[in-house]
Amino acid sequence: MVETEQLTEDQKKDKVVEAIQTVYDPEIPVNVFELGLIYEVNIYPVNNCYVSMTLTSPACPSAQELPNEIKTKITELGIFNDVNVEVTFDPPWNQDMMSEAAKLELGYM
Repeated sequence: MVETEQLTEDQKKDKVVEAIQTVYDPEIPVNVFELGLIYEVNIYPVNNCYVSMTLTSPACPSAQELPNEIKTKITELGIFNDVNVEVTFDPPWNQDMMSEAAKLELGYM
């Protein structure tokens, strides 16, 4: 197994995406990545991770829960010194942001 210090930036980003894909919106049976809620994943050379995300609605009942769960999943990878998950509503989420797999799962295709 590759030591975490030897992982490339792309490999670290792939692991972050895999971790995010284990987080599901409690109201929708699709993971938050496929829902299109993740806008940006950045890995910095100082071994920090930044995630920019949104929610399906500003009034989402999981507004605190989802970002915290994402941060926990990424932190549990044991790769990063710091993990920052920021919620933004610009641009606002819409159904066009979902992956085709998510649209199929939810019956939009």
